[in-house]
Amino acid sequence: MTSTATAPGPTAPAPGPPPSPPDGRDRAGGRSGLLGLLDLPGQGVRAVIRSAATTPGRLTVIAVGLVLLSLVAGLAATLSVQNRDDTISGVIDHREPLAAAAQQVYRSLSDADATAASAFLSIGTEPPELRQRYERDIAEAGAALAKAASDASDVADAAAPVDVLNQSLPVYTGLVETARANNRLGYPVGASYLREASELMRAKILPAAQDLYRVDTERLIAEQDSATDFPWLATVLMVALLAALVAAQIYLTRRTNRLLNVGLVVATAAVVVSLLWGAVALILQGSLVGDGQADGSHRVDVLVRARIAALQARADETLTLVARGDGAAYEKDFGANAGQLVGPDGRGGLLGEARGLIKDGDGVAKVADAAKAANDWLKAHQEVRAQDNAGQYQEAVDFAVLEDKTDGSAPAFRRLDDSLQAAIDVGRQEFLDDTHSGDRALTFLAPGLAVLAIVAAAGVTMGIRERLREYR
Repeated sequence: MTSTATAPGPTAPAPGPPPSPPDGRDRAGGRSGLLGLLDLPGQGVRAVIRSAATTPGRLTVIAVGLVLLSLVAGLAATLSVQNRDDTISGVIDHREPLAAAAQQVYRSLSDADATAASAFLSIGTEPPELRQRYERDIAEAGAALAKAASDASDVADAAAPVDVLNQSLPVYTGLVETARANNRLGYPVGASYLREASELMRAKILPAAQDLYRVDTERLIAEQDSATDFPWLATVLMVALLAALVAAQIYLTRRTNRLLNVGLVVATAAVVVSLLWGAVALILQGSLVGDGQADGSHRVDVLVRARIAALQARADETLTLVARGDGAAYEKDFGANAGQLVGPDGRGGLLGEARGLIKDGDGVAKVADAAKAANDWLKAHQEVRAQDNAGQYQEAVDFAVLEDKTDGSAPAFRRLDDSLQAAIDVGRQEFLDDTHSGDRALTFLAPGLAVLAIVAAAGVTMGIRERLREYR
């Protein structure tokens, strides 16, 4: 009997995961992988909406919103105050000293030019005091330039004049030394070298120094204005927070029939204190910084421009004599600069403007001294011109440059320059006093606002939590 083999049938496939639905949902009905991650924000919003349909959910949403708004408003207010405090500190410690250094660059260079011309006019050996003064002016100009140009790389407008000064100043001093060497040997060409040096000073160096002073002064004014800007963002956020807290308390009163919620009252009080403290401090700070600008830096700027006009006129006076009958252009410039200083009637000009800005304090006497010295100097200049025009050249030179002639031009100009410097120092001190006082008005305000914001957030948390407990 034979047996018959049966052919094996087809093998059944191994069981595997069921295919995913064509819309990307898993068996639980959710979306899988990247699609699920992308759907999370929408799910969260829907969950919040469903939660807000209940009273506990609404209270939770209100609490989270108020806490976030408290922290954001407090952060904005703290950063705004801290930024203003940093700006004031920068004005005091950095920007104003740079503007003063730029002014010193101009003053020293202009005085060096006038001193070199005065020394050139002296007969025989160059007076050592004039030589020392010239060298001191050049050294002070170099030191002040290094300070004033300390941030020139960050300011395009300041870089150009700094480059001109750095490149031209060695050329100027070289021309002056050549003029001195020829003058000692009795060569007339020395006067040509001196005039060339002075033209370089007046055409390139002093305009560059004036541009540097202008740039630094404009940046000082801009930072002063920035220190008094109104903090719109922080104010809007704090007012919005206060309104939101009031609205939340009204809502709770209607829902719970309780007149006050202690936590929200504490939060509201913290916001009100923040607003009042910030308003008083910022108003006081802005007023004091404004006084520092009006009574200090603005007045100093007018006095500096008066000093620049006086220094230019003094250089014109000496160079007119150096030119020996060919100095009509210098004398014309002298008249223009003297007009800027005292005006056409001798009572206006920049000194008259300075008198109008100073109402009281030591600055009044200093500017009055400067005005008197300016009138004395202009009278002495008329005598210099009268002697020179009458052919008394040496007498005119002596009257213009010798310090021992009490009614001469040199001592009168020295009194003018000293009085202007004293008035500038008074203005700078008033600027520093007012600005320091403005800075002190912000003491503890930034950390205080941060603490009050945390108190407001904590008050909201505690107040809403007490109501939520009632629903458990």
